[in-house]
Amino acid sequence: MNFKKITQNLTLWVLLAIVAGALLGHFEPATAVKMEFLGKRFIEVVKLFINPIIFLTITLGISTMGDLKKVGRIGGKALLYFEVVTTLALFIGVAVAALVRPGDGVSVGKLSTDKVGEFTKRAGDFSWGHFLADNLTLQVLIIAIVLGVVLSKYAGRKPIIHFLKGASKYVFRGLHFVMLLAPIGAFGGMAFTIGKYGIATLLPLGKLMVTVYLTMAVFIFLVLGAILRSCNIGMWSFLKYIKKELLIVLGTSSSEAGLPGLMEKLENMGCAQPVVGLVVPTGYSFNLDGTTIYLSLATLFLAQVFHVELSGGQILTMMGILMVTSKGAAGVAGSGFVVLASTLTAMKVIPVEGLALLLGVDRFMSEARSITNFIGNGVATIFLAHNEGALDHDMAADALGKRLKPLRFRRRGLTSGEYLGEVAEQVAEAEERAAEKSAPRP
Repeated sequence: MNFKKITQNLTLWVLLAIVAGALLGHFEPATAVKMEFLGKRFIEVVKLFINPIIFLTITLGISTMGDLKKVGRIGGKALLYFEVVTTLALFIGVAVAALVRPGDGVSVGKLSTDKVGEFTKRAGDFSWGHFLADNLTLQVLIIAIVLGVVLSKYAGRKPIIHFLKGASKYVFRGLHFVMLLAPIGAFGGMAFTIGKYGIATLLPLGKLMVTVYLTMAVFIFLVLGAILRSCNIGMWSFLKYIKKELLIVLGTSSSEAGLPGLMEKLENMGCAQPVVGLVVPTGYSFNLDGTTIYLSLATLFLAQVFHVELSGGQILTMMGILMVTSKGAAGVAGSGFVVLASTLTAMKVIPVEGLALLLGVDRFMSEARSITNFIGNGVATIFLAHNEGALDHDMAADALGKRLKPLRFRRRGLTSGEYLGEVAEQVAEAEERAAEKSAPRP
């Protein structure tokens, strides 16, 4: 056993930090709560890298792609994919809640509703205009797409692209340095969560907690696993590949903390840069599988707690509201409660005060939401890259550490890299022919 290799394993240190944070939170809660700043500061530093990485990845990808119709096609397919999969997640959440009925037998007791008004007010203030205006990630995404399109048409773009490539290299180098601090961030996040809320808060709502976690596990391995299998990739292999990022998300309860690392790893496993740049940041706002499952489960849970039997029409109404409101969840502080409050207010049949029941356990369930959202965006990127012929399966095999089954183009005796090269040559030849036709005749 190589001791030096073990001590340099960041994943191991993140895992140890999570365990240490949980122990401190359980035995010294007062001290553990003070560790919150470690987790917050780490996330804040990582956030500094998200928008530059998105900007550079998309701008470089589109400006060097050549085929702008393909960019639009990828964007359209991504939005369609997000809607289909999140709707499926919504149906699964409703079905499990109706079958398991986690709210039966839960005592309302003396609800402390002091903080509920804060979330209902935010729900009333929410609008799509504010969402787009406040969501810097989407703004950067749009600017990068426009600049990428402009550069792709600009004849003197080579020096600019060279500069952007150099900047991208230094941004990722800086990110790698920051990620060495991930154990500290994970320790602070986990210590605060356990110290603030305590394991004891889980017991009264244990059935809901177990239901949420099991439902998301089923969704990951059955639904997302089936999508990955259609790309000839196994879910376990993919999870092992991104295990460091998953632990960081678990420790910090924030999918943002792992977002830059996920984008880099998806590129390293053969997903084309434009696909990664378009799908991951867009999915962060619109492909929230875990959030959707939680919201549907929580809404029906509260209905069961207050003995409100929803009709089929009311359940469909709830699903319609969640299909819209959940899309803006990533852009709102306290998003889970804001969306729940707006849903309950719109339905007018479930007491909004019931949100107080979830205040103590929401932080624990946010970890499941974040991890499911995170995995879902990775799977979406792989699927769309595969669907577009923009996934190098040889690179994926090397990255995941296992050989994959032969694909159609391999029957022609080509590797995926050779196939993509052949496609690129065909595109270049088509562009040359088009340029010759449009050139003025002497």
